[in-house]
Amino acid sequence: MFKTNVGGLDRGARIAAGLALLGLAVTGSIGAWGYIGLVPLATGLMGSCPLYALFGFSTCPRKS
Repeated sequence: MFKTNVGGLDRGARIAAGLALLGLAVTGSIGAWGYIGLVPLATGLMGSCPLYALFGFSTCPRKS
């Protein structure tokens, strides 16, 4: 469905940031804005970022 355009390090960072933001939102530390963490979490888990696709950007290693 979506072309993979998020590389391994980028995926890990997105998942970690998403989980951290969600954790802070659930505990009430940063309020409802923390639920924006769903976006990096979802793109990290899917391995595809719509904004990367829109701008033709990719952090995946190139195949030789």
